[in-house]
Amino acid sequence: MGRRRERLELAPLYDPDPADLDIGRHFEEAVSWLKRAQDAGDDRGVSYGLRFGEDFDLSYPETTGYICQTFVELEEWSHDRDLLDRATEMAHWEADIQLPNGAVMGGKFNREPTPAVFNTGMVLLGWGALIRRTADERSTAAARRASQWLVDIQQADGSWTDGNSRFARSDATVYNVKAAWGLCEAGVALDEPHFVEAAVRNAEFALSRQETNGWFRDCCLYDPTAPLLHTLAYSMQGLLGIGRLTGRSDLVEGAARLADAQIRLMGPDGFLPGRQRRDLSAAVDWCCLTGAAQTSIVWADLYAMTGEDKYRAAAHVVNRYLMARHDVRNADERIRGGLAGSWPVWENYGRLQILNWATKFLADALHREIRASG
Repeated sequence: MGRRRERLELAPLYDPDPADLDIGRHFEEAVSWLKRAQDAGDDRGVSYGLRFGEDFDLSYPETTGYICQTFVELEEWSHDRDLLDRATEMAHWEADIQLPNGAVMGGKFNREPTPAVFNTGMVLLGWGALIRRTADERSTAAARRASQWLVDIQQADGSWTDGNSRFARSDATVYNVKAAWGLCEAGVALDEPHFVEAAVRNAEFALSRQETNGWFRDCCLYDPTAPLLHTLAYSMQGLLGIGRLTGRSDLVEGAARLADAQIRLMGPDGFLPGRQRRDLSAAVDWCCLTGAAQTSIVWADLYAMTGEDKYRAAAHVVNRYLMARHDVRNADERIRGGLAGSWPVWENYGRLQILNWATKFLADALHREIRASG
């Protein structure tokens, strides 16, 4: 099927109502979709997502890890035991498929796995959250092995040049600082200071790649000259997470530098360009919905830390943009509640697909606004 025909036939299958901005409904539908994505397969991982009109794909170890973190956090807020049970199942599945060296596999679940630094850090976010919540023994053992693998292969400057996923460029992985946040979370949960110290070294390396306007060099899966907002936001999230855990104000300031630039770049309707050049100008005219949701999370967390209203206001605007492009009325339960990767949906991030991580980030973003509003 040609790209034009594909767009004409598949794009209409995703049909959001731009007038429906009920934040509670959008939040609940996103969480429900994540549950269905977990229940879709033969294991207790969460499906990667799906192409419009098709069935759920295989489970995705990387993102199952940070969906586990989300479910733990939501259970602490809602006291819904089902969320904690699901998070525990995710964490145990991750332990079952962990590689002998302690790493997490790259890509979707497969029988010929290769290690991936970033994916390992993402699963550490889930294991760390569950350890703090329940002292889960299987997660404790798995997290210790994974953390030690990351430390063992780390370069002296704090970067990781070995062990990067074969599914992405290995020379532009500054966004690995979000994996370092997972290492830091695990270090705190396990009371292992050397894991925290290794995470801080990577955060310092990431800061060394930041321009004065907030933009990061060497920070994209495919094109470091015009990185995805998705990977730029990973870097913000990683610096902010490590800075918050360690009290390092310089790391928080690094995240805020780019977060402030995104406020200035955002359109009145909440549009953020999906790729951004070194001068923080738009490299494309489409939105990476995934990265926009991540940026909302960063703004909400900065608001919680600083009380500066500009962050609360920015998160509210971008959340409305996201909800207007989130299909919560579809009769097809494979689509309803899931978030597309980009807008328009035929653009070049998650093209014509629902992505589990986009949906997870939307749920996180909306949950923060709901929680902040009392």
